Amino acid sequence: MAEKDGENPPALGATPDPAGGFRFRVWAPRARRVEVELVRTGRRLALEPTGRAGHFGGRDTDSRPGDRYWYRADGRRLPDPTSRYQPDGGDGPSAMVDLGEIGPLVTREGGFDLSRSVLYELHVGTFTEPGTFEAAVPHLAALARTGVTAVELLPVPEGGGERGWGYGGVHLFAVRRAYGGPAGLLRFVDAAHRTGLAVLLDVVYNHWGHGADFLERFGPYFHPRARTPWGPTPNFVAAGHEEVREYFFENARWWIAGFGIDGFRLDAFHEVHDRPSRRFWPEFSSVCREIGAPLGRRPVLIAESDLRDVSILRPEERGGWGIDAQWADDFHHALHAALTGERRGYYADFGALELLARVFERPFRFPGAYTESRDPAAGTADDAATAVQFVVFDQNHDQIGNRGDGARLTRLLPSDLARVALGLTLFSPYVPMLFMGEEYGEERPFYFFGDPPPLGRRRLAAGRRRHLRANGFEEAPPDPSDPATRAASSLDWAAADSDAGRARRGFVTELLRLRRELPSLARPGRTEALAFDRERWLAIRRTSGGSQAVMLVNLRDEAAAPPTLGWPGRWTVRFASGGIGTSPDALRLDGTGDPAPLAARSFVIGESVRPG
Repeated sequence: MAEKDGENPPALGATPDPAGGFRFRVWAPRARRVEVELVRTGRRLALEPTGRAGHFGGRDTDSRPGDRYWYRADGRRLPDPTSRYQPDGGDGPSAMVDLGEIGPLVTREGGFDLSRSVLYELHVGTFTEPGTFEAAVPHLAALARTGVTAVELLPVPEGGGERGWGYGGVHLFAVRRAYGGPAGLLRFVDAAHRTGLAVLLDVVYNHWGHGADFLERFGPYFHPRARTPWGPTPNFVAAGHEEVREYFFENARWWIAGFGIDGFRLDAFHEVHDRPSRRFWPEFSSVCREIGAPLGRRPVLIAESDLRDVSILRPEERGGWGIDAQWADDFHHALHAALTGERRGYYADFGALELLARVFERPFRFPGAYTESRDPAAGTADDAATAVQFVVFDQNHDQIGNRGDGARLTRLLPSDLARVALGLTLFSPYVPMLFMGEEYGEERPFYFFGDPPPLGRRRLAAGRRRHLRANGFEEAPPDPSDPATRAASSLDWAAADSDAGRARRGFVTELLRLRRELPSLARPGRTEALAFDRERWLAIRRTSGGSQAVMLVNLRDEAAAPPTLGWPGRWTVRFASGGIGTSPDALRLDGTGDPAPLAARSFVIGESVRPG
């Protein structure tokens, strides 16, 4: 049956028809004839032009959820560009999906408040040994009890083989079958929402991975000239760009309205190639708000941006791009370099405690300044942005996996110093993010791994070595295509139940409780930081109204009393990672009395009991 455009044309792909069966719609301006080959019945359904240029549509009343199908574009058998599921792999037939038949969906009431959030980055394939959504669900309640408020999933679309990080997606609507497919994701989101956790999804809209060439058989999906380091980039500039934009807008609708996803982390935001006069991201931001409005939700958008430009955080009505927050890599680099002593690659610009102190006050360390590892005059001042518009971390998938040894901070630092790194992150005025396993002190590595076709494996390994050398890492990484590399990266949940694992989780839980309950940490305010490089001390003070909290960090290898800070007030110890007295007089920050010594490589958090 032909499908003509009306006021509300059906979505792209195979979608359930309320009257029964499925509707089919595809954008294929490069094809003269398009058919649907229905695998179960062997029938072919001819699709007809819909009245919108390049679009073909039709309806089959006999199709049902789970049925496989192919598109035939001028006789060539191809998967659906907007396939909702690829149960036989990326090169196999597409499958029809009806989310309404899978089960109920619980959405979070009141939306998602990023400013009071604690994020948790999770890679489904290595979070548990089975590497599925179903296996991850039993761990959600413990995350919520620890103080995590939102899980951020690494990309889940199909592409790049059975296993991988997820950044080589090909079928951007199809949930990876190895993780449990669309039914698995829907049940995961439902379980997270029932536990009180929001779910964010890392989406890759700057490129497609290996195997996406079939898209060009349908239409001009790829940019005619530009290309990212990882694959073809979307066509947002030439003929057909309106339809390509719509492809991504519909992808956002699929995740937000279909699965109840609460927001997105936008991978390599800066690698989108569009026109200055017609930016993609402001349009995407606006569309996401429109999708969320009738659902009573406002999807959160977080950019991984190398632009260091706060204009992307401004509302669209003020000339901005409408993005809610962005990752603050300078915070990580300053923290990592100061505590590990590493200076290679992008750590060459960091290392001094003074630089670490500065990123507590301003997230961009080098706005508009020349640096050794970055182009000169990169970035803008960050005065117009608020602290809760930046996401910080002491480690993440990139910073661990983009080194040959895949080492976490628990391997690079003594345990007491690793606790200091996490304590600094959680005391910061920014939105903190933990990397999976960090809450119990996971020590296993997180390597880069992938599962390309056999002919691409040597190229993947060679490319990986070049990437590491370019960032100053000379050590040889394990073979990313070897299944053992992925297996070695899976979390060790037995370690979480050990005495050390439970103690570490208690440490994180208490820090997150203080972050929620101390007014100076829970509310917007002012942050000051002082560094004493020679003495190896760091002091941070956060104030809000008449409340203030201070974090003193002793990075020396022996116990020592803090330097004089000139910060008046009566203080009481609220948390100490090492030994210190707990009486109100234990912290003397105004130069009077004899302050108590702080244990080596430890920190203490104090709160003023009356305004200083």
